[in-house]
Amino acid sequence: MIPQLVDFHVQLSATPRGARLGRVLAIEQLRAWGLSLKAPAQIIAELSANAITHGRVPGRDFKLALTVTHETLLIEVTDTRGDRIPEIRDTGRGLVLVEALADRWGVREGPVPSKVVWAEISLDAASRFVATRRA
Repeated sequence: MIPQLVDFHVQLSATPRGARLGRVLAIEQLRAWGLSLKAPAQIIAELSANAITHGRVPGRDFKLALTVTHETLLIEVTDTRGDRIPEIRDTGRGLVLVEALADRWGVREGPVPSKVVWAEISLDAASRFVATRRA
């Protein structure tokens, strides 16, 4: 039987406090789903920090989403600076860490003026589960 899709979405202020809150809420959701926390928590922290540092527009929020399908956890962070595409640079280590922890990651256009930075982590046999969508 294929597990149902489950997801979690939250809109947060583009501030350090919003990034921390997003990380805490996402970790609690992962825990409720029975998933591993270490790699996803670090990816969520890095992508959220990037959203508030490089993708921030005063007065606009960022979004954090987690989606689980049969074999994958998808982490998506949407910010309102579609004109700033993240790159792996020698001076920063955040995306280097994301690249090391995620199976795949990338950037896509969101609704104008947004962009979505995403990362996927394959779920191993120990963390696969059957879950129902939570309200």
